Amino acid sequence: MDRDQLAEHLRFAAELGVAGTSRDPAWRGVGNRFPPEPQHPEQNNEIRTAERPEKTVPDPVPVFRGPAEALAGVRADLGDCTRCKLHTLGRRQIVFGVGNPEADLMFVGEAPGADEDVQGEPFVGRAGQLLTKIIEAIGLKRDDVYIANVIKCRPPGNRNPEPDEVDQCEPFLFRQIEIIKPKVIVALGKFAAQTLLRTLDPISRLRGRVYDYRGAKLIPTFHPAYLLRNPSAKREVWEDMKVVRHLLKSEV
Repeated sequence: MDRDQLAEHLRFAAELGVAGTSRDPAWRGVGNRFPPEPQHPEQNNEIRTAERPEKTVPDPVPVFRGPAEALAGVRADLGDCTRCKLHTLGRRQIVFGVGNPEADLMFVGEAPGADEDVQGEPFVGRAGQLLTKIIEAIGLKRDDVYIANVIKCRPPGNRNPEPDEVDQCEPFLFRQIEIIKPKVIVALGKFAAQTLLRTLDPISRLRGRVYDYRGAKLIPTFHPAYLLRNPSAKREVWEDMKVVRHLLKSEV
């Protein structure tokens, strides 16, 4: 091959993206259309891996067979929760929630009390007994509804939950609501209503109105414990529950 032919060959090779030439005899055969195997394949593999990293396979998304199983998954995620300081302040156990996982009606309270902390179920003390009567007054049974709290652990001395405790715990409540998909949510008491609605308005101003909330209608009303101390407020709660009953029967 003369100099002109060699120059033309190199220009053609450059158009194909071949940079430079090799003195390896394997490249000189007329019929050899492919480059030789590298002398150090392990080194070459390392280069290819660095240039084209392997794709990471994401963790599989859990597939649940129904709301009950999905709620069990949320409870498993919660675990023996240590996300906030309440686990160091005397709580006995986590009080997750109870009831029908496909309920049209959901009650949300503030936090477990002493009886709830012992039994592991929300609203089982005197206030819970009154709540059961309220539920029965609109033609339902306790097993027909779902009951939960904003906070899953008892605060010491039944004090109000603090902002950092709410921040850690309320995402689990939101997941419960998303799974159950209730038509109506009743916020029991000032703390639950203010937390869900992101407001500082008193419960006396919040109740008596219907709010759109996460695909449901939210009804704030007085907490059953408040009714035990102020029986005259039962009239207002009954008015709220009549609205709840109407919404449950409607297509809204």
